[in-house]
Amino acid sequence: MVRLALVLALFGASPAAAELFDKPGWVIMPTEHDYATLIERTNAAVEASPLGVVTRASATVGAQNIGETIPGNMVVGVFAPPFAVRMLDASVQAGIEAPLRLYLTENDDGTATLSYRTATHVFAPYTDGGFELEDLAGELDGILAAIAENAAGS
Repeated sequence: MVRLALVLALFGASPAAAELFDKPGWVIMPTEHDYATLIERTNAAVEASPLGVVTRASATVGAQNIGETIPGNMVVGVFAPPFAVRMLDASVQAGIEAPLRLYLTENDDGTATLSYRTATHVFAPYTDGGFELEDLAGELDGILAAIAENAAGS
C-alpha cells in the first residue's frame, strides 16, 4: 500500500485512481497530459487501431447541463464489427460487455488518467465462450494496450 501511495504521488493520480488499483482486471495509466489533450490523443489512438469509438458518455458534460461543475470524466466505448461477430459466435451472453470501455478522468493536479478493464477480465465469466472467447479477449487486450500506450504516451 505504501508503494501504491508513492506511485500515485509521483504521477499526481487522484484518490479515485487509487481505488481502481485495488480492483482486479484494471489497467491504470496516469499521464502528463491534461484532460482535453488526453481526449484528443485517445481519439487518435482509437482511430489508428482496428477498433472504433461506438459510444461516448461524459459525466462532466452531463453535470454542466444541470449547472454543476465536476472534474473531467468520460467513458469511451470501443469495438468493431469483426470482433463483435467473433464474440457473439463464441458467446451470445458476452455481448452485454461490448463495447469495451476506456475511462478518462481528470486529476486534481490538472493531469488526466486513462483506465480500462482488460478484455480478458471482462469476458472471463463467460465460460460458454471457450477458447474462442479467450483468444478474442487476448487479442483485444493487445489492442487496448496499444491504444492506451499511444494515448497516454508523451
